[in-house]
Amino acid sequence: MTLKLQANAVKGGKNATEASWLQDWVIPNFQKLMADQGKQVTVQYAGTGADDEDVKTQLALDLRTGGGPDVFTPDGPWVGEFAQAGFLKPLDEVVGSEVNDWDGWSQIPRPVTGIVEFEGKRYGIPVGTDGRVLFFNKQLFARAGLPTNWQPKSWDEVLQAGRQLKARLPDVTPIQINAGTAMGEATTAQGFIPLLYGTGKNLIDGGKWLGDTPETQAVLGFYQQLYGQDLGDARLQLRADGRDRSFAQFADDKIAVLLEGDYFWRSVINPDGGLAPMKDRDQAVGWALIPARQPGGGLNGQDFVSLSGGAGRVINPNTKAPKEAWELLKFLNSKEALTNWVQREPRITSRTDVNQANLKDPLLSFISRRVLPITATRPGSAVYPQVSLAIQTATENVAAGRSDAREAAGRLGAAIAKAVGADNVTGAS
Repeated sequence: MTLKLQANAVKGGKNATEASWLQDWVIPNFQKLMADQGKQVTVQYAGTGADDEDVKTQLALDLRTGGGPDVFTPDGPWVGEFAQAGFLKPLDEVVGSEVNDWDGWSQIPRPVTGIVEFEGKRYGIPVGTDGRVLFFNKQLFARAGLPTNWQPKSWDEVLQAGRQLKARLPDVTPIQINAGTAMGEATTAQGFIPLLYGTGKNLIDGGKWLGDTPETQAVLGFYQQLYGQDLGDARLQLRADGRDRSFAQFADDKIAVLLEGDYFWRSVINPDGGLAPMKDRDQAVGWALIPARQPGGGLNGQDFVSLSGGAGRVINPNTKAPKEAWELLKFLNSKEALTNWVQREPRITSRTDVNQANLKDPLLSFISRRVLPITATRPGSAVYPQVSLAIQTATENVAAGRSDAREAAGRLGAAIAKAVGADNVTGAS
């Protein structure tokens, strides 16, 4: 039989290392494994190097007509949307109850499995993930009289550090936390939602989206303090190239604190080929967990919070070979396979055993050990993009001084109610 495996990765192009790993290692080794079990299974690779949205559109078209690859790789937020559209079904419905007996589940932190879950059901296996932290410039902190092993325990401590940086280093922007529509999804994922987690709430709480609530008011109030007190550069939030500028300014010692994911460390300020290489990165840059609003006030009563994204591998409910597709899915996420991938390209995988054995980079190791156990993921839903845009607009209005936190929260509640229906929102205006 033949299985078709899809990924948005192509040799010599986008995600080239992943494409090489899949074609040169995964497929031949899986086919041999099947042959050793007396099964002749051929895997055809269907790789693309297109924009993510184009890939999403094509997958939806294929799935709608009963086609598509047997195993494919959607971005995490697509899972809920595809499930709502009927393009995906829970793993145990496609394959059978044996999916729950896979020993690999015990190696994936519970928050990480949420990348490919929807309404409490598993739709696939997460491939890899990331985590958000507060990056800070230890040299600037030392000059400002702040500790170089900084770990704030509350929002107030973050703002207090910003005030001290502003007073002692007037030519430095103390804190950059994304806001506004120009920053796009980075505003939602690297700003609003991690802060919201710090209030103890998720974007969907008790089955309803959060609108104008004390928690969203608190998050927007933090933005109001940050940009109203000039602890951040509000102009950056309005520029089309604001995020890139914030990267360059951090690398040039002009921004002291930046809330970002490990992508920033690996691909932006990496002294070897980064987008904004920072030659002294390993000596100058520290990182801290994102504190809850107050100790113990975060999600699940946590002191610290984070947000993780990532993709997952899923099985097409239209597949004619669900058992063999499940064998391929397990193999793709086995310790042996992911170890080979990490050895080709350092990255945080979904498996704790692989990360512990292979991650030598101190930041990636920190995220694997300290962040993944406390992280959470964005909700998968067809209306999420509309909700995210409403969030971006609310933060922009506050950062730009067009409205205060309370007014912006009211407008946010109204916008979310319009997107999802007033009955599905807590605190709709």
